[in-house]
Amino acid sequence: MRICRRQFGRIALGGLAADAYPDPLHPAKLLVLVVLEQFREDYLDAALPRSVSGGLRKLLYRGSHFPDCRHLGSTFSATSLATLATGAWPSQHGIVAGTWYDLASKKPVNASSEALLATTVCAQAAAAGNRVFVVGTDLTSAALFAGCRQARVFWIGDNGQFTTLGEPPDWLVNYNGAHSVQSLHNMKWMAIGGRPGAPPLRTLTWDADRPQEFIALYKASPYCISAQFAFVNELIAHERIGQGETQDFLCLLSGSSALLGYELGGASPLMLQMTMALDRQLEILLTRLATTPGESAFHLVLAGAHGAPPAPPPESRARMAVNGEVIAQAVDQVLTSTGAGHVNRYLYPFLYLDSSGFRDPEPIRVAAGRAAMDQPPVAGFYTAGGACSTRDGWEVRFRNSFHPKRSGDVMLSYRPEYVEDYGQGRGISYGSLYNYDVRVPLCLYGPQFRAEVFEDPVESVDVAPTLARLMGVPQPSSSTGRVLGEAFAE
Repeated sequence: MRICRRQFGRIALGGLAADAYPDPLHPAKLLVLVVLEQFREDYLDAALPRSVSGGLRKLLYRGSHFPDCRHLGSTFSATSLATLATGAWPSQHGIVAGTWYDLASKKPVNASSEALLATTVCAQAAAAGNRVFVVGTDLTSAALFAGCRQARVFWIGDNGQFTTLGEPPDWLVNYNGAHSVQSLHNMKWMAIGGRPGAPPLRTLTWDADRPQEFIALYKASPYCISAQFAFVNELIAHERIGQGETQDFLCLLSGSSALLGYELGGASPLMLQMTMALDRQLEILLTRLATTPGESAFHLVLAGAHGAPPAPPPESRARMAVNGEVIAQAVDQVLTSTGAGHVNRYLYPFLYLDSSGFRDPEPIRVAAGRAAMDQPPVAGFYTAGGACSTRDGWEVRFRNSFHPKRSGDVMLSYRPEYVEDYGQGRGISYGSLYNYDVRVPLCLYGPQFRAEVFEDPVESVDVAPTLARLMGVPQPSSSTGRVLGEAFAE
């Protein structure tokens, strides 16, 4: 069902002539993808009344807006980025979490580009001869999303400066020299539109003995968002992106809202301020792109990677912040008491069991899942053999999340808004299958997209094949999504 519920806004901003849409087989010179690692649809609803005319409002009113894009699988940051990049679920691309347990080495393994088991849309674009640039908040996410050596990857290093693989170009050295984060030491984060004399929302405290604490505050602030967008503008100028004979693909991965969410949860009032800062930076970028390479020569896609739960209330945190070791010990006690193996390791959300000596490990997995559900925080389970505690849409979300070699024996799901306990008395975790993590917005803007709101749900695996179609390159190898053809202008 397509609902034009923003007709008035579109009229106010002006319509697009039908002959301005080029044939889909003739792509524009530049495709810009902005991925927000933690960004919920309700952030847009809250920020829109305070938004500027040329940022989010322009994307929503003059582009194709899908308010219900669903990551129907686990929603760790690395997992969701890999899903967007490959058009495949974790069951195919293998990035099942930020960290999982490797049975061969008997050690935890971190998500990385080397661990990716599927090709990316960046790799497909590069193989077709297009230039590909990826700008991330850190190296791991940027390299993972790129998924190939041909992409030019940039990220913010531990000193707050932008860096790249290999020898940095002269312009990057000069840029870092002129844009030092030292100017932000003890900077007060003031609310956009706040009343005069209001206290700061936060202070980016600098302590020479603990410099990484400042970097953490900086990366989880709108100052980092501004820095990434400013760097992208510089990158466009120096690399003449979108100004050559070939097509360019530029990806901006913003992890600032995800870092802030880890600390304060998805319902923090500061998320509105982060969204308003994003809105203003998008206006600057869109204004720049309208001039170079030109309004009809680029497309911009805005995608959320995942959402976030609210932080548990202080009075409920002892109950809602789950100690995974307690869960593992309870399951292990049940298994060992019946002589049915034991728990080898638990890394949320996966139980890795030792069932050696048993011809069929599946009954042990089911027993472990049922034992876990006897614990108050656990709501459901899924086993490597396909047994599931539920037979509805949740079974699909479990199955999409489960890789046979990396997800262990049993995947657990906690109750709604329950989070992992990090022992710090605050903060939340990502990765759940609930709607607050799963549902994110998707906006497609440019001459080949119609101005319309599409209320029917779509899936995050649809993004990569749609981008591939837009650039005229093959879809990634394991993509299971579809091209969002309804968004293309006739």
